[in-house]
Amino acid sequence: MHDLQLLVDLHKGALRQGPGGDDETSRALSLAGIDRTQPLEIADIGCGTGASALVLARQLNAHITAVDFLQDFLDELTVRAERAGLADKITGVCASMESLPFEREQFDVIWSEGAIYNVGFTTGLKDWRPYLKPGGILVVSEITWTTDNRPLEIQQHWDSVYPEIATAAVKQEQLANSGYSMLGYFSLPQHCWLENYYDPMRAQFAELLSANDGSDAARAIVEAERHEIALYERYSDYFSYGVYIGRKTDAN
Repeated sequence: MHDLQLLVDLHKGALRQGPGGDDETSRALSLAGIDRTQPLEIADIGCGTGASALVLARQLNAHITAVDFLQDFLDELTVRAERAGLADKITGVCASMESLPFEREQFDVIWSEGAIYNVGFTTGLKDWRPYLKPGGILVVSEITWTTDNRPLEIQQHWDSVYPEIATAAVKQEQLANSGYSMLGYFSLPQHCWLENYYDPMRAQFAELLSANDGSDAARAIVEAERHEIALYERYSDYFSYGVYIGRKTDAN
């Protein structure tokens, strides 16, 4: 079985495919100052199975275009939206971040939790900006150093996995240079990683291994995930996801 399908099988039943939380999504909404009564068009890019999209649909007078390149995740989102009575407010679109099927100035808000790294922070800021209406809001979470100095092991890990990792000050400067004014920022607390993401994932390891007869590919994925969790548990004081909220400016 292809490694990607194994990853899909591991994650598609989870409420979240990355660190985050409903309360934190609500906090970002408040910092953005979004009018909860005004009709809005929102794109949730890299939506996974829809944790953020469902919060947005519940709290806003909005239509959510939920984008992911994995149809399995979108199918799960459809089921969850129907169960929540929100199916008419969410439309799933299977597409790659490198080829988004959007029109210029289509959206009032672009939302992306734990996904912009797939194209790179600065690339996402630049490529997604034209899809926002004038004065539109961008909300993204991005892996971020929370200290100026780090132990060598975690520095080398992230330098190899995602060289764009940087401090919040650097990320905020990149936002400004990409045509956004900062509206707010906060760092995700530990429960968003452990209770909301890693603990549910750990609970699925045995099932994944059993369903695949302990195959080498399944064991490799489990060990890789265990290594990632161990790094977070050892070095959580040094990095997290930062949530960045910006407004599109008139600058080119």
